[in-house]
Amino acid sequence: MINDFLIINFTGKNDLFGLRINNNFFTHKFQINSKNNNETLVSNISDFLSKHSVNIDKNFSIIVNNGPGSFSSLRVSLSVAKGIQISKCAKLYGYKNSDLPKFDLKNIEFLIKNNLVENKLIKPVYIS
Repeated sequence: MINDFLIINFTGKNDLFGLRINNNFFTHKFQINSKNNNETLVSNISDFLSKHSVNIDKNFSIIVNNGPGSFSSLRVSLSVAKGIQISKCAKLYGYKNSDLPKFDLKNIEFLIKNNLVENKLIKPVYIS
């Protein structure tokens, strides 16, 4: 069961991430900064997790948008999510952009309850 999680919605449009921890939900809009989006995303997520005193362990989940979306944006978000999974033994799930019409806790919980998140190998869908 997915309780506490970080959800990353980084597709090149309306990029943001959210955190549910201890029954509280927080969001952060990612501001695109021309060149170093990769480093900026990692830094933003790290600061966001630190700000909310998150302890990532085997009971924590990362949910990442599989697309469709920008090739580089999806690759960066998948890499960040996979890095957290490997380094902290967190659970990793993916979802399709079309399954989350609005980025809010109600819709995210709908994704989870209706098994619209997958913990299999992530297969991103890129738009050209």
